[in-house]
Amino acid sequence: MTLLPRLEGGRCNGAKRKIEEEASSQNGPEAPDLEQSKSAVLNSLTSPSSQRSYDHAIREFIDWYCSEPRLAFNKTVVTRYRISLEQRQYAPSTINLRLAAVRRLAYEASDCGLLSPDLAAGIRRVKGARRLGVRIGTWLTVEESRRLIDTFGTLTPKKRRNRAMIAVLIGCGLRRAEAASLKLEDIQLREGHWVIADLNGKGGHIRTVPMPEWVKRSVDEWAALAAITSGPLFRAINKAGRVWGNGFTPKVIWSIVKEGAVGCGLTGLATHDLRRTCARLCHQAGGELEQIQFLLGHVSIETTERYLGCKQRFQNAVNDAIGLDPNGS
Repeated sequence: MTLLPRLEGGRCNGAKRKIEEEASSQNGPEAPDLEQSKSAVLNSLTSPSSQRSYDHAIREFIDWYCSEPRLAFNKTVVTRYRISLEQRQYAPSTINLRLAAVRRLAYEASDCGLLSPDLAAGIRRVKGARRLGVRIGTWLTVEESRRLIDTFGTLTPKKRRNRAMIAVLIGCGLRRAEAASLKLEDIQLREGHWVIADLNGKGGHIRTVPMPEWVKRSVDEWAALAAITSGPLFRAINKAGRVWGNGFTPKVIWSIVKEGAVGCGLTGLATHDLRRTCARLCHQAGGELEQIQFLLGHVSIETTERYLGCKQRFQNAVNDAIGLDPNGS
């Protein structure tokens, strides 16, 4: 069975009629409603961020499909879609996200009986964009990490909150969405060590994250000042310096990290760089690769290796001492 998506919007009505007329002339099936498949895709995702990304990606695919009507939803059509994305010079990561959404749509359509398993399997075999080389990440040294934490100080409630937040990001390697949803009661004693227990992370994966003593002290100082005894740990502060509300969005954490980076001269620092920094500092301190994988909640050990940045070393680089210095040093 071929799949003919329902084309949405007034600008696609003409294309939709043309597709249905051509399908009818070839004894093809009527255009099915893809909303059920799309909803199934979004409902299978636990992260709101992933839901937004996939929703946008699927809508982009439908818009592209409408621009030049096609009869079938198959491997050839999805391959041509990938080529069109490459011609628009999208980054490989963006292209692969778009293709992942289309593959997921094909899988759900097949599961609902709207697409034959053979066609769905063909679509899932469409190769993603090749990533040439490895994009360099940003890792902070121990001294730079201390400088970032100390930038906020403890003079005001806002500074103390931000200091505790940066400590959690660097010391525990949390994603910003995980930090935003962190509750005080999530911090528990396990085997004589403070941990963030049963953290619901990316993809619905559950993990328990050890919390160093220095991070716990910073969190306790903030919680005591804000009189927080339960619920969201990090909350908004109004102009009068009073704590209010029930947490805030991950975007606020992004802006706090940017503010701290500017304050201590660390240009180009992203929130996720603090997670990478946690991984590398753990590795440099003798941490086992498997334990770092548990800490970060990675399914694949290869992902953890990329976070460590240990594939290429810049200090004492391999080409520093090849014996070609004209000065002989």
